[in-house]
Amino acid sequence: MIDIAKTDWNNYETSWDFTENPLIRQKQPTLKAAFEQWQTQNRAAIVEMKSLEEENNRLFIDAYGLQDELTPDVPEEQITLVRADREKDCRDFISYAVGCLFGRYSLDKTGLILASQGETLDDYLKHIPEPMLMPCENNVLPIIDGDWFADDVSERFREFLRVSFGEVHYAENLHFIEESLGKKIGQYFVKDFYNDHIKRYKKRPIYWLFSSPKGSFNALIYLHRYRADTVSVVLNEYLREFRTKLSAQKSHLEAISISSNASQSEKTKALKEIEKMNKMIAELEEYEREVLYPLATEQKVIDLDDGVKVNYGKFGTALKKIAGLDAQDD
Repeated sequence: MIDIAKTDWNNYETSWDFTENPLIRQKQPTLKAAFEQWQTQNRAAIVEMKSLEEENNRLFIDAYGLQDELTPDVPEEQITLVRADREKDCRDFISYAVGCLFGRYSLDKTGLILASQGETLDDYLKHIPEPMLMPCENNVLPIIDGDWFADDVSERFREFLRVSFGEVHYAENLHFIEESLGKKIGQYFVKDFYNDHIKRYKKRPIYWLFSSPKGSFNALIYLHRYRADTVSVVLNEYLREFRTKLSAQKSHLEAISISSNASQSEKTKALKEIEKMNKMIAELEEYEREVLYPLATEQKVIDLDDGVKVNYGKFGTALKKIAGLDAQDD
């Protein structure tokens, strides 16, 4: 019973002894097949645990002569093992994928890879010289609505899915995930991923989200790979680049809005998009001026031993606010 409980707990990445995601471990060609096999294993563990608990009860009842007072039966809902759940397991799979994209985990080797302060891609390559999937070099994964960056987290996740389960069943596997989530993978990352991460790690996230006031710009970093120049990377390679791309798109839309070849509906749509982009650009300019640029110039150094609560607070409004973080103790 103890072994079953330990195995159950170690299936999830918040366990110290977590090695790899259960769906990856099944070695199936499709996520659907992997989930069904995992579900069967999960169900078998519950049945075995129930049987063992009832056998224990019988032994104690017989030992104390309580046959007329107690029954050995244990309702299945009282078995505390985690149940296989398609949506939850897909969210866990995505979390594991992000871990692989940061180099915390790897498809080539089980267990933690990068989990010490200040580790880099070079440290990763010492463990795995020729990885199936290369983690991000600069420790930044942008999360932005739309196709703005080739290394956006949703694009990198698609690459992870291709590598981990193969190209042949890629479309089927992506559909399985999006059907399980009830939304497109890009929408999940923009709207839900970080909230899931905060819940998974009990408001002590290991991935931190740089986020502009209204969320038009978001960039994820891995705490253990943080360096003093990380904020500058977010600023120069992503925030400013995104603003430049928005300005270029705005110019394109302005040309459409006055073009004699464009229909009235196209012009109206362009004008609405221009208004939206003006607000986004203003938001990004304020975020850079008031928050990110001053923070980048500080070249802030952190100590992981201080804990997430202390370190997260050092970055102020640059990071997405976590409700209740200040109220808890590390």
